[in-house]
Amino acid sequence: STQSTGSNGINAEYGARDRSSSDPPPKLSSKFLSVMMKHGYIDEFEVVDDHRAGKIVVMLNGRLNKCGVISPRFDVCVNDIEKWTTNLLPSRQFGKLVLTTSSGIMDHEEARRKHTGGKILGFFY
Repeated sequence: STQSTGSNGINAEYGARDRSSSDPPPKLSSKFLSVMMKHGYIDEFEVVDDHRAGKIVVMLNGRLNKCGVISPRFDVCVNDIEKWTTNLLPSRQFGKLVLTTSSGIMDHEEARRKHTGGKILGFFY
């Protein structure tokens, strides 16, 4: 699940390491990490196939303070995005919510631009 990715990222930041590995890596985790990478919160990630569950190795850059998953995945309509960002992110200037929409997995700003809602996956800042 994305939870393991998130908590390992936090642990790696506190431990001052520049790498973090997580398991298991479904497509969802990769897409979540892609959104983080697009916004510069992580440098890169690599899916390591060990012929079992696999692992994801994430190269951290020190920008990530917190990353979390929202369970259950609540429905978020376009009008409610602002309410969710206020509740989950520390400020309007930084941090992203990650939503799964009919147009794919994206951050809340892109969802607002495309005027689409979806289910909330998690957040990072």
